[in-house]
Amino acid sequence: MPRRRSSSSTAVPAGRTTTSSPPPPLVVLHGGPGGTHDYLLSLADLADLADRRAVIHYDQVGNGRSTHYPDRGAEFWTVELFVRELHNLVDALGIRERHHVLGQSWGGFLAEEYALTQPPGLRALVLADTAASWADFASEAGKLRDALPEDVRATLDKHEAAGTYDDPEYVEACLVFYGRHVCRIPWPAEVAATFEWLERNPVVYRTMNGPSEFHIIGSCKDWQIKDRLHEIRRSALIVSGRYDEATPASRSRRTCRTSRSASATCRSSAAGSPSTTDHTAGLSSGPCVSTR
Repeated sequence: MPRRRSSSSTAVPAGRTTTSSPPPPLVVLHGGPGGTHDYLLSLADLADLADRRAVIHYDQVGNGRSTHYPDRGAEFWTVELFVRELHNLVDALGIRERHHVLGQSWGGFLAEEYALTQPPGLRALVLADTAASWADFASEAGKLRDALPEDVRATLDKHEAAGTYDDPEYVEACLVFYGRHVCRIPWPAEVAATFEWLERNPVVYRTMNGPSEFHIIGSCKDWQIKDRLHEIRRSALIVSGRYDEATPASRSRRTCRTSRSASATCRSSAAGSPSTTDHTAGLSSGPCVSTR
């Protein structure tokens, strides 16, 4: 549970007193879909953020410490389900009137969809390593896949054609991509923990996304909100990394042109897991997580 601070009375001009509240909490939406919050835990180490507000992590339905539904199919695992669950969380925690949202990777897709429901208490968004179209994400990831060594690409091709995604050879080939574009340092324990959860229960990830970050054949492969970005009525800080699988060059510019009050930043050393590869650079560089 997030650390919560009690309200306090402070002096104001003319001798009056008023009750000051803590800053609105930040709700963190992890990637996947079907991942867990573990790999983003180091966001709480950002002193400028965690010392001033509550940072709320949770495992989305379907994996981790949340409820698992291993027998449910694509008709159950929808984007709309996760949006409803986020609304339920905000209500249950009593923060509907004041909160920020940070979405990373798939969590950014979810954050965008949530913002489109116009929650009155949503103050601002941080969209990290994400996109506004699953197909665009797949296209950019495919370009990065094409830059892998020839023998790695041949292994991926062989197993994707055969559908043998659990073969250790395919898993090892995927790790070459992940080592370039997901986490470029030796995997910290929190990153390994998320991948262990995905290995134990890949139902949501494979149903909605597919077997890997670049072979996207799941039920949500055609999801996009590019034509609705202008409906997002909150400021958004857009964060990407130079080596990010959600390549920043075209996505950030497009999103900034079509979202209200959007700003973009690119972390030169980071890949797709900013909290572990470059967790000091992103959130403090923009205006979205404010004290309001």
